[in-house]
Amino acid sequence: MENGTERWRVRVNERLNATSAITVRGTLKKLIGNLNKDDPRPTVPLGHGDPSPFPCFRTTPVAEDAIIDAVRSAKFNSYPPTFGILPARRAIADYLSCDLPYVLSPDDVYLTIGCIQAIDVILTVLACPGANILLPRPGFPFYEARAASLQLEVRHFDLNPEKGWEVDLENVDALADENTTAIVIINPGNPCGTVYTHQHLKTIAETARKLGILVIADEVYHHLTFGTNPFVPMGAFGSIVPVITLGSISKRWLVPGWRLGWLVTCDPNGILRKLGVIESIMGCLEMTSDPPTFIQGAIPHILEKSGEDFFSKTIDTLRVTAYTCYDRIKEISCITCPNKPEGSMFVMVKLNISLLEDINDDVEFCLKLAKEESVIILPGAALGMKNWLRITFAVDPSALEDGFERIKTFCQRHAKKQ
Repeated sequence: MENGTERWRVRVNERLNATSAITVRGTLKKLIGNLNKDDPRPTVPLGHGDPSPFPCFRTTPVAEDAIIDAVRSAKFNSYPPTFGILPARRAIADYLSCDLPYVLSPDDVYLTIGCIQAIDVILTVLACPGANILLPRPGFPFYEARAASLQLEVRHFDLNPEKGWEVDLENVDALADENTTAIVIINPGNPCGTVYTHQHLKTIAETARKLGILVIADEVYHHLTFGTNPFVPMGAFGSIVPVITLGSISKRWLVPGWRLGWLVTCDPNGILRKLGVIESIMGCLEMTSDPPTFIQGAIPHILEKSGEDFFSKTIDTLRVTAYTCYDRIKEISCITCPNKPEGSMFVMVKLNISLLEDINDDVEFCLKLAKEESVIILPGAALGMKNWLRITFAVDPSALEDGFERIKTFCQRHAKKQ
């Protein structure tokens, strides 16, 4: 007897069901679903990477006016060229070249729908049969999810918390083989809040050159630094190793919903073109959608006219909330922070389960915290680090204080009795 489906030949890609569970969005959806709807207190969102809902993290009026002018001009209502309109690509090339020892061309720039599409494109390009890619642990889980859906093998190298979350280069050497195609470096670091030194980045570039692999530089948090190390783009070492730089206006301009990103080839020696990477990037983009044309139209004005006072205000606010986060963590015995955050919007903290009564791991900790205190933080398991937590400090300072007060109360409630 048929149950209503036997006669249908439709099959779905079951890999998608598995990969959605390991994304940040999938994990946060599960945590939000565990909130107590009867709790009258506002939810404190310390698990996301979107500061824009908070008034202290509003974008500059320069960006808002540029969007309005682009829309009203009626010049940007058409489909854009596949790789982005020329004025936008030229503006991004000029903007990024300010930090490089060589000059980028507009032809080095490909506009994408946020940094997520840039990741999607480069992983699709590199997903040849049998290929593998080196990803940081902890890292940004979209890489794992997209690689799984492409059947691109992932090999994780460790970031060392005892050395400021630097890349374990001996681990990289041991993992790479003749099928390794690229290594991903996220700097400033999501989820660790690190900012790598010029020397460490140069050593990574030299290691990649020795192995014969590309460097994919995820720099979506570029220039969001407030510690001792300045931001150094990986593209500064493009003469040592070919670099694919991924970025966007999402974080520095506090507009993740505008979905304007880029994939940039930092390769003054022209190696990527000889390897066929450029042609494959172009072919991949020709099969996808483009960022909205009016946002592309606004980009030159946004990049050229945004004042340093706006950026400084953002950095000052992040410095205050980052250091508040670091100091408040010290008050809670079951979590420890190995390094003071110096960039991005996140910090990784170690959870000591042995000090808690009825919590078995980081996932259970986060689920119960959401239910009992209406605080959302991301379990480290979602980032490949069991019994760690990722906390964002890109929230209003008063909300951050409130959130940590609730976390402290929660941990005291679940503390093992001495």
